[in-house]
Amino acid sequence: MKSCLLLAGFFICSVSSEAAVNATRDSAFNYESNRFEKKGYVLHFTSNAADFSAAVKKRMVDAFFTVYPKLVEDFNRDAAKEVYFKIDTAYHGVAATGRGNVVYDPRWFAKNPGDIDVVTHEVMHIVQAYGRSVGPWWITEGIADYIRFKYGIDNEGGRWKLPEYTDQQKYSDGYRVTARFLAWIEARVKDGSVKALNKVLRDHSYNKDSWKQITGRSLDELWSAYSKDPAL
Repeated sequence: MKSCLLLAGFFICSVSSEAAVNATRDSAFNYESNRFEKKGYVLHFTSNAADFSAAVKKRMVDAFFTVYPKLVEDFNRDAAKEVYFKIDTAYHGVAATGRGNVVYDPRWFAKNPGDIDVVTHEVMHIVQAYGRSVGPWWITEGIADYIRFKYGIDNEGGRWKLPEYTDQQKYSDGYRVTARFLAWIEARVKDGSVKALNKVLRDHSYNKDSWKQITGRSLDELWSAYSKDPAL
């Protein structure tokens, strides 16, 4: 789930009555499109996968309106209020995000229909909005997976969880390994550290001393303590 860029959209059979929906179909390009609006947030959902599950689509839309407003409120109130999802048969991966757009591989959801919190991870990338980040990729992806851990609506249904610590891991592994390290920092060292890291990454003031400024310990000191007692 690495950063990238794409547009979005698709057709949904069932949706919350609180969401305003406009559906269109473009037969020339063989895709269907919906526009959903709820409490000031807009989601465009398009798909060129004719057999994409309507039930999965509804869960993705519901996940967006459940999770995204909370992330905007907690991490970046200037984040985009209009977001684009695209189910694209030409994309091969899991999902990719850039500038308010998320593209998803329909094959992933065909094999993993319960993995709805892919949405949670990807929309956090929209909220992060680091631009030309001065921080390493592994923090960006680690934060997004930490957010999935904390804000996810059905990680169990997606058979997703944080890994147990092993001595083969490094804090720079990214994704779930880094996410668990961040969860440990939040629980055992300094509550609010992820929000503080997100802020310095977004305003481009991050540097190697940021960890000590935020937590009172250097990155290496934190990892050393974590490796000796990694319980959350």
